[in-house]
Amino acid sequence: MIHYNKFVLDNGLRVLVHEDVSTPMAVVNVMYDVGARDEDPNKTGFAHLFEHLMFGGSINIKDYDEPLQRAGGENNAYTTNDLTNYYCQLPAQNIETAFWLESDRMLSLAFSKKSLDVQRKVVCEEFKEHYINQPYGDVWHKMRELAYTVHPYRWMTIGKELSHVENVQLDDVKHFFFKHYRPNNAILVVAGNVKTEEVKRLAEKWFGSIPIGETYNRLLPQEPLQTAAKKREVTADVPLDAFYKTWHMPSRLDAGYYVTELITEVLGGGASSRLYQSLVKEKQLFSSIDCYQFGSIDAGLVTIEGKLVKGVKMDAAETAVKEELNKIKSDAVGDHELQKVKNKTESIITFEDMTIMSRAGSLANYELLGNANLMNEEMGRYQAITTEDILKYSKEIFAENNSNTLLYHSKN
Repeated sequence: MIHYNKFVLDNGLRVLVHEDVSTPMAVVNVMYDVGARDEDPNKTGFAHLFEHLMFGGSINIKDYDEPLQRAGGENNAYTTNDLTNYYCQLPAQNIETAFWLESDRMLSLAFSKKSLDVQRKVVCEEFKEHYINQPYGDVWHKMRELAYTVHPYRWMTIGKELSHVENVQLDDVKHFFFKHYRPNNAILVVAGNVKTEEVKRLAEKWFGSIPIGETYNRLLPQEPLQTAAKKREVTADVPLDAFYKTWHMPSRLDAGYYVTELITEVLGGGASSRLYQSLVKEKQLFSSIDCYQFGSIDAGLVTIEGKLVKGVKMDAAETAVKEELNKIKSDAVGDHELQKVKNKTESIITFEDMTIMSRAGSLANYELLGNANLMNEEMGRYQAITTEDILKYSKEIFAENNSNTLLYHSKN
C-alpha cells in the first residue's frame, strides 16, 4: 500500500505527497497532461521539442542543470503520446531548490530564438539518427499510419515528419506553452523524506502565484472500428527480414486493458512464453519475438514483432504466428499458466515501486488517469481475471479484420 496526501492549489495545480522517512532523498515530479496526441496534425513533434526547451532556460533562471547539481540533484524527462514528465531527485534538505526551478519554468520559458534554434537542431538530429538513418527506424512511423486513420496516435512522439520540427516558429512555441504548460494542466508529486505541511508551504510559496491557464478540453477524433485487415510490405537495407503485426485493444481504464496485458505475457513475456518456446526454440523460425502493448491512455495497439532467422520465408513465419494465435483463441489458458503470468505481473509492479523515484512517477501517472489510488488497486484487477476472460478477449482482439501487418524485407 502506497500512502499519500493530496491537496489542490487555487490555480488548479494538483499536489500529491508521499512521505518516506527511510531515505535522506526527495523526488520532485511534475507531470503535464500533454503529449503528442494534443498536437496539430500539421505541426507535430511539439510536445517532444518542449521536453528539450524546458531545459533551455526559464524567465528568471538561465540554466536549469547547474543550480540543481550544486544542490546535489539529478534530473531527467520524457514525453509520450499521452503525457510529458519532468523529475528530479536531490537531498531532502535541499528540496526548495527543485521547487524554485520547476516553478520558474512553469511560470514561463525564456522563449529566445537562440534556445529554439539549439533545441530544434538537437531534435532534428535525433529524428535523423534514430528514425531515418537507423535500420528499422521507420517501422513505427509506417505501422502507426497503417493502423490509425484519424486518431493522433497515427504519428510518433518525435513527430510525423522532420519538416514539422524544422519549420517551428517562436510564436508556435509560445502558443503551445501557454495552452498546455499551466498549473491547472499539471500534477506535482513530492516523495521522500518530506512532511506534507512543509510541501504545502513550499507549493503555495513557489507555485501559488502562477496564473491559471484556460481549461483545455481534449476533443480528439475517435478511431472507428477497424473492419478489414490491412497489410503493407517494405524492402529496405536491413540485416534480417522482420515481421510486425498489431491489433487494436481497449483503452487504459477499460477492464479489457488488464486482460490484454496478461495475454501479452502469456504470448510474449520472456523465454518461457508461448511464442518464444514455439517459434524461436522449437521451430527456429525467429531469432527473437515479442508480444507487448504500449500502455496508451486511449485505445492502443497489441503488437507481435520478430526478426526472422536468415533463410526462413516470410509466409512460413506468418503462418506459424497465426497458428499460435488460433490456439489462444480456441483453447482456454490453463489455471497454472494464468497464475504464473499474474505472479510475474505482481512482481514487476512491486519491483517498479521500490524506489521513491518510481513511486512518485506512478502516483503522477495514476492521478493523470483520474485516480491516484489506482496504484493500490490495480493488482486486485489483475488477480480477478479468469481463463474465460483471456479466451473472450483473445477472440475479439486477434480477429483478422482487426489486424495490421507490416512485412519488412531485407534487400540482402
